[in-house]
Amino acid sequence: MSTQRPNRHPVATTVLSVIVIVLIAAITLLAINRQRVLDSISAFNFTPTAAIETINQKLSLTKEGKLYFYTTHPEVAPAASFNKDCPQQEPGSPILGCYTSGRIYIFDVTDERLDGIEEVTAAHEMLHAAWDRLDQSKKAELSGLLNAQYKASADRAFKERMAYYERNEPGELDNELHSILATEVKDLSPALEQYYAQYFTDRQIVVSLHEKYSSVFDELSSRAEQLYSQLTALSKSIDEQSSQYNQASQSLTNDINAFNAKANNDGFSSMSQFNRERASLVTRSNQVDAMRASINQGIEQYNTLYNEYQQVASQIEALNGSIDSIKQLDEAPKVE
Repeated sequence: MSTQRPNRHPVATTVLSVIVIVLIAAITLLAINRQRVLDSISAFNFTPTAAIETINQKLSLTKEGKLYFYTTHPEVAPAASFNKDCPQQEPGSPILGCYTSGRIYIFDVTDERLDGIEEVTAAHEMLHAAWDRLDQSKKAELSGLLNAQYKASADRAFKERMAYYERNEPGELDNELHSILATEVKDLSPALEQYYAQYFTDRQIVVSLHEKYSSVFDELSSRAEQLYSQLTALSKSIDEQSSQYNQASQSLTNDINAFNAKANNDGFSSMSQFNRERASLVTRSNQVDAMRASINQGIEQYNTLYNEYQQVASQIEALNGSIDSIKQLDEAPKVE
């Protein structure tokens, strides 16, 4: 007796086909967006500290920006641990943050005058994480926009800064421009503004924070340069006046000695001549005294300006020290 194989139900076959198609599509989508899925999981599992949460709120990041920030498990670190994770590349060139091995580290700057510096550093490093996830075609597209903006925005200080990156991070100039332009340059091309809008609800918030703390350095540096220029000019003036005073004083002394010798030897033909020459010497003596008084006034002014210059230089040194994790560690009290 022969057995007949039952026919598969057409509805069941259709459902099975749909399930297979959906699974294939899901697997394909997962493969394409693998990094996105990993980032989402990483960000979901991250519990920000109060410091990191404050930074996020101040930056007003979009969901995209917050994702790239939190997926790196950012950390605000004191000098000792920060130096281990973000070693300085050049002596005397402090760094404020780094993006390394998928993590963001931000140096804990405690000087209240530099409020906002940690937020700008965080945004800068977040954009490194974003750049790391771009495909090559997008990077190539952005490269043209970034370099065109750099040429339009670059001043001497900006060029020196990029030369530092070229020495220490060869091949990463576009990556650095991607972070610097977004966080520090007020006016960007429409194309770049549109691109950065995916990370910031208002990019000008970040730029304003940068301008705020940068102005502290700029104002002190400008005052120091102004004072140095004044001190240099005043020193030159005092030297010139002193030379003239010494010559005039010596000439007067010689003429007074000659006058006295002449008087002792009855060299004056009349009292009128005596009084006339004596009056001339008195006038010259008053002029020499006035020169000395002017020099003393200049010296007093110089000392006042020099004291201010020292105070400004001390403030600049303190500010530079507050952002230098190496120097802070070196100056920390030793426990024996």
